[in-house]
Amino acid sequence: MENLDSRLERLERGYRRMQGIALAAMVLAGLGLGAAVLKGEGRAESLVVSRLTLADARGHPRATLSAEADGSAGLVLSDAAGKPRALLGVSQDGSPRLRFSTAEGNTLAELTVYSNEAPRLAFAKNGGAEFFAVGLFADGSSRLELADADGRPRAILNADEHGSPGLLLVDRLGQPRATLRVSPSDSASLVLEGHDGEVFRAPSTVE
Repeated sequence: MENLDSRLERLERGYRRMQGIALAAMVLAGLGLGAAVLKGEGRAESLVVSRLTLADARGHPRATLSAEADGSAGLVLSDAAGKPRALLGVSQDGSPRLRFSTAEGNTLAELTVYSNEAPRLAFAKNGGAEFFAVGLFADGSSRLELADADGRPRAILNADEHGSPGLLLVDRLGQPRATLRVSPSDSASLVLEGHDGEVFRAPSTVE
């Protein structure tokens, strides 16, 4: 008859064998689950969130990717102090925009595309108004503006939807003082306006 010690030893061997089988099953199950997550049943899985922020070692936000409820989305890059300095975004109407700012939040440069076909590039002084802007409009015309320190356009170079160019110079009050144009028929004109209202017009056709 089997003694008690032999029975206990046999039971311990069986218990250890069952432990090994259970551990192997758990490992195989874990590997199978991991493979399913990675493969996604043939489709790449994705992490879906409305906002994702990356921070540096000090906990300052350096990059924030977000999708807003109004339909806009953007990526904001910040400096070491956590101040937003660059933005790449899409507004709720679908217009993409690239913007660079100072640490105080003043826009220095901005590139925007309106209506899928009307890009505009503008530069501004720190804390001031735009001094340079160039853009293409939806009707095919284009425009370049040079402004003074107060943001008033002083020189405007444009081309209409037919490609006919023109140059307009204005004074500090916004009054036109000199206009040079070439019409679609290739005739040229020059108009100069004085302080006293006197107007000089050059011949409309240049030989």
